[in-house]
Amino acid sequence: MTNKSTHPIKPLVAGNWKMNGLRASLAEITRLKAGLGDAAADVLICPPATLVAAMADAAAGSTLMVGGQDCHQLAAGAHTGDISAAMLRDAGASAVIVGHSERRTDHGETDLVVRSKAEAALRADLVAIICVGETADQRKAGRTLELIAGQLENSMPDMAHSATTVIAYEPVWAIGTGLTPTPADIVEVHGLMRDRLAQRFGGDGHAFRLLYGGSVKPANARDLLHLANVNGALVGGASLKADDFLGILAAYHA
Repeated sequence: MTNKSTHPIKPLVAGNWKMNGLRASLAEITRLKAGLGDAAADVLICPPATLVAAMADAAAGSTLMVGGQDCHQLAAGAHTGDISAAMLRDAGASAVIVGHSERRTDHGETDLVVRSKAEAALRADLVAIICVGETADQRKAGRTLELIAGQLENSMPDMAHSATTVIAYEPVWAIGTGLTPTPADIVEVHGLMRDRLAQRFGGDGHAFRLLYGGSVKPANARDLLHLANVNGALVGGASLKADDFLGILAAYHA
């Protein structure tokens, strides 16, 4: 099934560097800029917080956007080690990932915490990329659709809008394992998300960008990124090297 809709949506391909990258890694941004050309998708890289400002400077003069990987719920305060959405914005970010499975697992973030972080992002004029996804055990128990529907409902703020909010489906069991759901599995989950967004946000629900994030790489990007209601990708390891990331972006070229 192909990604055909009466609501044309420009894809977004976002790279999550996770806890990887030193200043020397910015050389990959120079290579990425050189290869972007007239990209058919919006392109975003989310480096560790230590590189946000430097990467924003390196990306200047191009269409490449820079984002954060997480933010605190509050704009400022006595929260040692945390970073606020306003700080990310001030450093040059235009978006931030919230609710990534690794944050939910490693730091015990609940849907309500993710929702408050998304609200903080929107208040700071950042695009919020809200992640949802199921574990292997939840999938085996047949709870995938139930879990995704609940996370989507509870993690999304009422103030969300298609211009300011992106949803990323990341099957937790596929991240970093080399495994991917079948195309039918992905279409089912993305279709559910589209239906739930339309029920909650009306016509605007058809305009939200829904990203797929589960071991996306150049070899499978073309098959994954043209499925129904898949409007881009949230890429992990393959975003660390410009050549790999450009290989994924090539899925949008004829």
